[in-house]
Amino acid sequence: MVDVPATAVLVHSPYLGPASLRPLARVLASLGHPVLMPDLRATVNAAPVHQRLIGVFADAVEESEVVGDLVLVGHGGAGPLLPAFADALETPVRGLVFLDAELPTPGRSWRDDAPAERMARLKSLARGGLMPRWDLWFAPEALSAMVPDVRLLEEIVGEAPEVPLAFLKEARPTVSWTGACSYLRLSAVYDAAAGRARELGWPVVSLDAHHLAAATEPDPVASALVPLLGGR
Repeated sequence: MVDVPATAVLVHSPYLGPASLRPLARVLASLGHPVLMPDLRATVNAAPVHQRLIGVFADAVEESEVVGDLVLVGHGGAGPLLPAFADALETPVRGLVFLDAELPTPGRSWRDDAPAERMARLKSLARGGLMPRWDLWFAPEALSAMVPDVRLLEEIVGEAPEVPLAFLKEARPTVSWTGACSYLRLSAVYDAAAGRARELGWPVVSLDAHHLAAATEPDPVASALVPLLGGR
């Protein structure tokens, strides 16, 4: 019996859009892995963001009529929602992959575990209850160093939504997940999360890249991700 590869459901960060993962999706598809990439940007423009994200994600996946099992791959801020995403689906989920992502903190908000000065800075940048686009959190040269392709950077930045500050205060879903998990670390920013994944006994793969490497270096990211998807 042929082991059919699971469909990789690539979930972009709430602070970004599909462009941050689209090159990775293309490479995975070229390697024979079915790929689904929902666009969740419309869900993050008003609170409660978590509930809206989960509902629209589940609708998008089920309406796609995907065949076979799924592996959910969450990038960055999508990581904490992966168990809730899996729980909301009727389609079987084979595993979760955290792609340079935060880990779940059921019942706790981002603010609960963030440095107070980080929250204060984002609050100072907010206007009308909305945080600025993700790219405006950093110096321009930091992003151009990660994404030297001007056209690609413009595409990624152009998709970045303004997320309500309230999102950082919302308690994350209290959903338990007992299935397979793995971690693909791209940047030193997520060393602590990757270390915690190792402590939990998850498979962890580490690349010497940066947070947006799925867009700028999709080939090595795909090569590292494929073994974590299983079914090959």
